[in-house]
Order: sequence, then structure tokens, then C-alpha cells
Amino acid sequence: MKVAPKIVFLFKDSDGFATAIADALHPSTACSFHRLEESFELSLGRYGIQDRKANGNLIHFIDDDSNYQVSMLLMEKYEPPILACALSEVLTQIIGEASAGLPTLVVPFIGSSTKLKWESRTSTTNDSKLLLYGQQIGPETDVTQSIASRTQKPPSSLQVHYEPLACFLQLVTVLKLPTAIVIGQRGRSSSDKAAEEDLEILYEIGGLLATTTCLHFVREKLIWNPANASKGVKEPWRALYG
Repeated sequence: MKVAPKIVFLFKDSDGFATAIADALHPSTACSFHRLEESFELSLGRYGIQDRKANGNLIHFIDDDSNYQVSMLLMEKYEPPILACALSEVLTQIIGEASAGLPTLVVPFIGSSTKLKWESRTSTTNDSKLLLYGQQIGPETDVTQSIASRTQKPPSSLQVHYEPLACFLQLVTVLKLPTAIVIGQRGRSSSDKAAEEDLEILYEIGGLLATTTCLHFVREKLIWNPANASKGVKEPWRALYG
């Protein structure tokens, strides 16, 4: 599984965040990259799992000399205990391909208050500003340093209640992979204003990823409507009874 020195690691989710980000990131005019898409399937036999594979998609941005500059990895959705095995296998493959040094992983995540919890601050006039939080793990690189300078350090009370991200954090910490986690927290309500704020957070994340990877974030290519997806999950009876 060949990858670039910079990897945007995305978890496929029911809200479509990973797909939305992947579809909106394109080669920029400043960097002469072309885009290559492929899928991967890795055996989990070493973990005693014969009937499942670690699957996902890779989108590479390659320069004119055929050098891989940036890769986007979209990981399929898994539940424990398969989740830990699939993530471990993917990260092992990434390390195994790193002949010229370990790649830097950038992991964007936007989650609701049920997935990200921390002690709330006293409300101030500045609390309305949309903030991105950045957490660095492992050795520092130019990429992790750049993201740290453009984000706010998350509160020490931060708790991650989203299994894929929590498992990923444990693995990269043990493997000492240079990693930057970019976190945006979605609004607590389902109002139109909250939906607009969610979209602005996604724009901020997309812009940050583009800046640190020499890509271009095309807002017009962004298709993301988590509000409708959530309604479909919570109220399936409406499909039958209206």
C-alpha cells in the first residue's frame, strides 16, 4: 500500500464527512499534482480473522515526476473488535512502506457533543467564534507544527467518545507516528443556525487541510447534509407512515 509522506486519514461515517472532504480537495494551481484513486483490501489473518478484510479507498496527489506528495486514506467503518485489528493493519502497512522516514498523518474530525466532551467554559463574547482544536501526537514535523500554529490546543478535560478515533489515538501513540488531530465540534441543536455553523466548521477544516498539503479546497464541490442523514436514522417510521 504505497502512500505519500503526508496522509489525510479519514473515517467513513454515516454523516458523510469523510466523503465530503475528499470530494472537495483538489490539486491547486500552485502545485502541479494529478489525482489518482484506488481501493485497498488487507488481510486480517494475522489477527485470526478470516472472513473480514481491512478495506478503504486511497486518493493520491502525484507530481510531474511521479512522486506521491499527498495521500487521502478513507477508512471503512468497523465496529470493535474488528475495528482495532483493521486500524492496526492499515497503520502497520503505512509504516512498512515508509522507507524514507515515517509519514505525517493528519486526521480531521467533526463530532457532536455526544462524541466529544469537555468541561464548558464561562460564556464570553468570544465564545461565538468558530474554533478548531489541534492535538499533536508523536514526533513533531513541519506539518504538525503548521497545524498547531493555526489551531487551539484542546481542553485538558477533552474526552473522545467515538470508538474509531479513540482507538486510532491509542495506536498512533504506541507506534509513535507523527500525527495531527484536527477537531471541530458540531452544534448541540438541529436548527438552521447550527447547520450553518457546522458547514462553516467544515469549511475551516477544509481550508486548513488545503493550506498544509498544497491542495485546493473547492467549496462548490462540497456536498454535506448531516441533518437529513440524522433524521433518517432517528425516525425510520416516517418512510412508512409519513
